[in-house]
Amino acid sequence: MSILTRTVSYTDSSGTTLQSHFAYPAQGGKAAAVLVAPEWWGLSKHAKSSAERLAEQGYAALAADLYGNAMLTEDATVAGENMMKLVNNPELLAERTQLALDALAAQAESDGGRLAAIGFCFGGRVVLEAARRGTPLKAVATFHGNLTPSKPAEKGTIKGELLIEHGESDTLVTMEDVEAFRVEMQAAEARFHIDVFPNAKHGFTNPKATHNGERNGVDLGYQQEAAEQSWQNMLDLFKRVL
Repeated sequence: MSILTRTVSYTDSSGTTLQSHFAYPAQGGKAAAVLVAPEWWGLSKHAKSSAERLAEQGYAALAADLYGNAMLTEDATVAGENMMKLVNNPELLAERTQLALDALAAQAESDGGRLAAIGFCFGGRVVLEAARRGTPLKAVATFHGNLTPSKPAEKGTIKGELLIEHGESDTLVTMEDVEAFRVEMQAAEARFHIDVFPNAKHGFTNPKATHNGERNGVDLGYQQEAAEQSWQNMLDLFKRVL
């Protein structure tokens, strides 16, 4: 399917300009809309290509600029600092997430009544926190996502279905973290499913993960089989609920 892309810009309450990447089918009409929350690196090629792959499947997708001015780094120290500025300011993170969702829903090519969100790494935390706040998302999928809540979900708050795609060999988000998430979701009476991929490390969906990990001394790794299967699992969920 042919697609088109454009930059969608908006400003938060601090005056920071966010420049997100919007991709959508060229055929016209309104499509179910998906927010893409990037890894801690920022608005990367991986995030943009994920939005474009979704558009090729018939969705309108916005890869969100969470740091401002389309900030991007390949330095893990800088990425960690940028991420923690938002983790330590949950009100600003929530605002920027909601602004991205509002911008996505406002596009002429988006069906604002059919919203979903996906997130990678830090972006997994971003979209799960949105779900925990009760944001009306029909589906949320995370890939090697940070699962730890700022505060646990309350019973009945999460509206849509959750899909967690996790690598068994992830040393940044451990299987203990996955089990804690499972307990949290059961208590919240959420609808969720967890897939665990053997021998897959943190970052397994990103073709640059192994290089980035070696360059920064971080335990990252790309695994094609897990990347492809997890993406298909997400598409299957979207086909069912969007």
